[in-house]
Amino acid sequence: METLVVGRITAVFGIRGWVKVYSYTEQLEAVFDYQPWWVETQEGRQQILVDDWKRHGDGLVVHLKGVDDRDIARAWCQQDIRVDKTLLPDLSKEDFYWHQLEGLAVTSHFEGREIRLGLVKSLLETGANDVLVIEGDSESVDREERLIPYAEQFISKIDLQRGMIDVIWDPDF
Repeated sequence: METLVVGRITAVFGIRGWVKVYSYTEQLEAVFDYQPWWVETQEGRQQILVDDWKRHGDGLVVHLKGVDDRDIARAWCQQDIRVDKTLLPDLSKEDFYWHQLEGLAVTSHFEGREIRLGLVKSLLETGANDVLVIEGDSESVDREERLIPYAEQFISKIDLQRGMIDVIWDPDF
């Protein structure tokens, strides 16, 4: 099973086995749409189930099924919450999940030149638009890191089959 990180268990909450959860989903509560949760431990991948949850301030607190003690709950803290990728809804052809873009090769088509810039290392969420973090690799023009806005005027084509993103970006910038 291929998994994707959708959140993180961060800290214990109270004395009855509750934990704080940081959700990476766009809508905070959407992290509960993807069950069961999996965590990678020293013993391997383990399934955890949520039997109760609530909003708490700007975040979430959850009760893990069968965990009723603060010390036992602490063992689950600082663990990424993973879900089976097949649980994610299908997107339109113009939309992509961030994990689909990470690792793609980026080529700039600028002033008649075609220049490889590197690979998508990650994405950043900003107020205006998301940003691709491009890291130079052995095939790129240099080893520089570039930040390219994920916006229509800069992204000309995304081809998941070829593992490529074509951009309109000055490689000297």
